[in-house]
Amino acid sequence: QVQLVESGGGLVQYGGSLTLSCAASGNSFRLYDMGWYRQAPGKQRELVAAISSGGNTNYADSVKGRFTISRDNAKNTVYLQMNSLKPEDTAVYYCRVKITTNLLTYWGQGTQVTVSS
Repeated sequence: QVQLVESGGGLVQYGGSLTLSCAASGNSFRLYDMGWYRQAPGKQRELVAAISSGGNTNYADSVKGRFTISRDNAKNTVYLQMNSLKPEDTAVYYCRVKITTNLLTYWGQGTQVTVSS
C-alpha cells in the first residue's frame, strides 16, 4: 500500500497563489501516475490535473493556464502550483496515485483550499 501525505492548503485571497505538495511512500515513485482531484461542498469530485509516469500532463478546462502539475521523482513528490486563484477553486484537494504495474489506486487525506473574494 502506498501512503500519501498532502500539505500546502490554506486560505488565500482572490488572485493569490498556493502550492500543494503530495509526498508518497515507497521506492517506485517513477512508476506511478499521479493526479490532483478536488471536491467542493455539494459537488462531485473532479479531476484537476494529472501527470503520468512519463511526464505527460492533463488539466481540467477550468484551471488551464492557471495551474501547473509537476513531479520530482527524487523526492517522491508531486506538486500543484495554483495561480490566479478564484473563489470557485475552493475545495478539498486530494492527491491520487495509480500504480502502473498493477493499477491499484490510493488517495491522500485531502487538504483544504479556500479562496476568498
